[in-house]
Amino acid sequence: MSTDATITGGNNTPAVAAASAIPPEELDRLTDDIVAALKSVYDPEIPADIYELGLIYKVDIADDRKVAIDMTLTAPGCPVAGEMPGWVEDAVTKVPGVQSCAVTMVFDPPWDQSRMSDEARVALDMW
Repeated sequence: MSTDATITGGNNTPAVAAASAIPPEELDRLTDDIVAALKSVYDPEIPADIYELGLIYKVDIADDRKVAIDMTLTAPGCPVAGEMPGWVEDAVTKVPGVQSCAVTMVFDPPWDQSRMSDEARVALDMW
């Protein structure tokens, strides 16, 4: 059994979608710490983190504390496309309690600016 913390749209609010063997307090801490780790990863060409940009589509925390992440890029031809999944894996595996992290790059649905949070819009002056 696994727990899905699904991150969608511009509000970027994780929603726990399934029952879990992980105690609720630990799951809350893991979720908060994983989000914080994701917020530490930046596209070097954009002054906003990948979480606030809405590049994280799904985070799955399995009962064995292995994390699977679906993410995208602002454009398929992004110069750091080959490196960014490794940056995300490195950041998330440093979270205490996470056993491993695997990142899958997805392009469906395609990213668009509606996925950005208000924080990212302010950073990019996109009002």
